[in-house]
Amino acid sequence: MVAQGPDLVGKVALVAGATRGAGRGIARALGEAGAVVYCTGRSAAGHPGGMDRPETLDETVALIGEAGGRAIAVRVDHTVEAEVAGLAARVRREAGRLDILVDSIWGADPVIDWGRRFWEIDLAGIHACLDQTLVSHLITNRHFAPLMVEAGRGLIVEVIDGHFAGYRGHLVYDLVKAALARLAYGMAMELAQTGVTALALSPGFLRSEAVLDHLGVREENWRDAIAQDPYFAESETPHLVGRAVVALAADGHASRKAGLVHFASDLAREYGFTDVDGRVPDFPGLFDAQVRELAARPPLDDAARFLIWARYCQIHQDPARRGLALQLAEALGLEEVGPGLAPA
Repeated sequence: MVAQGPDLVGKVALVAGATRGAGRGIARALGEAGAVVYCTGRSAAGHPGGMDRPETLDETVALIGEAGGRAIAVRVDHTVEAEVAGLAARVRREAGRLDILVDSIWGADPVIDWGRRFWEIDLAGIHACLDQTLVSHLITNRHFAPLMVEAGRGLIVEVIDGHFAGYRGHLVYDLVKAALARLAYGMAMELAQTGVTALALSPGFLRSEAVLDHLGVREENWRDAIAQDPYFAESETPHLVGRAVVALAADGHASRKAGLVHFASDLAREYGFTDVDGRVPDFPGLFDAQVRELAARPPLDDAARFLIWARYCQIHQDPARRGLALQLAEALGLEEVGPGLAPA
């Protein structure tokens, strides 16, 4: 078995949304560390899941098997409570326990139009979108947490995007990701003294299958895309966030991290693991350095203004980033007014 870090032999995990991206990386890392992994989602052989992507659960399970691990693919629509309840009953019957639950369900890329502001978005599919990206997580936690609470142990991980308190650039996207972080926080409060830990975890600039396709590269030659996007230099494979989950699952004091939002590369530095290429990427550091340099060289063109504004939105609520936020606001010609801003 090829693994880096702790041994999870004897543990049982379930990764909801294990078809691709962060979910697949997490499932693979757990399997390679020795856990038995139930991999769920909608995209299985012969059953496209609505993302217009070729990846399937069966491929994820095959990759885990090739590394010497054991995984089970179960096609489940996590918005359908009866299917989730049936899966929970199956895990209870077959494994008798659940040690790690990872909620990495997404599937909303086709309905997020990044070019539209909230008063311009098409609301026709909004209920289905929120069911898929948010309600599905609540349903899943509702039916699997009892297995953990009864045993007095376990780890629940909500996979989100962004470890900052600020804005993520699209109202619906931000609403969902911020709500998932809050879900982890609320669960942690209610799970206090049960022995079960709930927390949120964010990858950085993820070299997912979709991102690699978009940039026209493969993992083997990913650096060729840095010329198109210099920020890609500090990107990471889905294995990094997977190894973060493994480290958390093996940490006997992970309860100290309950309710908080954690960043995969920060955990890599804390626990001493790396990405598959031996690196620990620092995308936030690169982003900060770039926007600081742009802000210091007016006048700003549209591209610079966009990047500075994007970073300002992300960090302006963080007291530790106050200095940079003020520098970016000044470059944009804005003055801060409470949590927001207004024309100078």
